Amino acid sequence: MNQASRAGIDHLVVAAPSLAEGVAWCEATLGLTPGPGGAHALFGTHNRLLRLHSTVHPKTYLEIIAIDPAATPTRPPPLRRWFDLDDPALRERLRREGPQLIHWVASVPDIDAACARLRALGIERGPVIDASRPTPQGLLRWRITVRDDGQRLFGGALPTLIQWGDTHPADGMTGADLGLQGLTLQHPDAGRLTAALTAIGLDGVAVHTGPAGLRADLTTADGQPLVLNPSTPA
Repeated sequence: MNQASRAGIDHLVVAAPSLAEGVAWCEATLGLTPGPGGAHALFGTHNRLLRLHSTVHPKTYLEIIAIDPAATPTRPPPLRRWFDLDDPALRERLRREGPQLIHWVASVPDIDAACARLRALGIERGPVIDASRPTPQGLLRWRITVRDDGQRLFGGALPTLIQWGDTHPADGMTGADLGLQGLTLQHPDAGRLTAALTAIGLDGVAVHTGPAGLRADLTTADGQPLVLNPSTPA
């Protein structure tokens, strides 16, 4: 597979019971206030964003996302919100434990081809939908896989796929005070998860056998380590 067809880590997804709680978690845990984000009318969610530094994945960032209580999704029932945000068990976990890293998104150069390769492995990543949100620089557009049931799959370890339009949100983010040193995935069926990552052209992400989960290893601007989901071994 040539370099033009490689995938990359696009962003990490931290879900929160509310966006205000997500911002407070970011300030307390990471020592930084996230930058502005926006609203997603399709799903009735909103977010805040934080740029990450990575020489391997130069446009990666962290997304803090929550259901917007003032919004009604334009995506009609029984279709569910993305990232399992309608799942009662996840919502209860967030209520009980607070904001946490639950998922990640991989950027791919050809999302339809990547989905077809996953389908050949018996993995249905979901329909590719067009999404957008307004920004001060104009309308941000992307194509993303969202299953009708909203499931993340593999306990969140299998990435959602995204293909950006002409603009990437990281282009408008200032600073990169946190470095992404590594992403580690874990799942009982580690072999199948590894095969899925190979199918979409993504390497450099460690996969272990064990309870489903993911771990992000970060460093602060002065070199101090920070770990999201430390229970997943590096």
